[in-house]
Amino acid sequence: MTPVCAKIGGRSDIMKNRSSEDAIKIIESIAKMKARIRKYKEKNLSIALVPTMGYLHKGHLSLIEKAKANTEVVVVSIFVNPTQFGENEDYGVYPRDLERDRKLSEEAGADYIFNPSVEEIYPRGYNTYVEVEKLTEKLCGKSRPGHFRGVTTIVNKLFNIIEPDRAYFGLKDAQQVLVIMKMVEDLNMNTEIIPCPIVREEDGLAMSSRNVYLSKKERSISLVLSKSLFEAKDKVNAGERNLAKIVARIKANIDNESEITIDYVKAVNMINLENATTLENKVLIALAVKIGKVRLIDNIILEGN
Repeated sequence: MTPVCAKIGGRSDIMKNRSSEDAIKIIESIAKMKARIRKYKEKNLSIALVPTMGYLHKGHLSLIEKAKANTEVVVVSIFVNPTQFGENEDYGVYPRDLERDRKLSEEAGADYIFNPSVEEIYPRGYNTYVEVEKLTEKLCGKSRPGHFRGVTTIVNKLFNIIEPDRAYFGLKDAQQVLVIMKMVEDLNMNTEIIPCPIVREEDGLAMSSRNVYLSKKERSISLVLSKSLFEAKDKVNAGERNLAKIVARIKANIDNESEITIDYVKAVNMINLENATTLENKVLIALAVKIGKVRLIDNIILEGN
């Protein structure tokens, strides 16, 4: 895979070097965004994109900081994409706070926020979608039909609007990263995909915008996810190679919490997401659960030897 991200840090130094004229700019129009990008392309400046749905956390900020360290112009897209939400999912209540996101993006070093409306992205009569097959039929794609079609369509549109040299994605949704990398490869796109490691809370919970939905009790219960994954990694480090045993142990740990409903716990290879039974090359152990009304995902990547 492509090089991974560095740890969070240095945001105050970034801000010291920004003048008021350099303050982050919010652009809502596709035409205006493309016109601004055109000027940078004429100057041969490198452009990075960090696609998000907003309500940023430290995981997002780590992507912005890595992008700023390696690219001259950084665009953060903030768009809650309706086409990747299914029926009875949380599109209507997904957390939104543009002013908060503006401040955080600016502190992390972003130059622009692209914040289009739904009507701007999907105007009346819109009928074109992009779909990656096979990879999207497993894991989250199996339980969320149409989700990845929405993801690949919006990412494709963002790539066409912003024309980034690099785009930065977090590996918390490892399947999404693999799907986007496959789309870029198959469609001969000129954007390099930079996967970046999961950023976690101090207690181990993977950072997610949806964590704000969790009650205090649910937040405490959710720690079984990361603890089970860390335990699995420890077992591998101690010599365990039977992935079925490892997956069974993770499921048993989670099943001990009656408030949690498992969607899946799977061990799959990192090439095509096919089931893996032995630890050869890179293996992804991925899980998705519901705690109350909140759907959470997490994973670890194990290295074979």
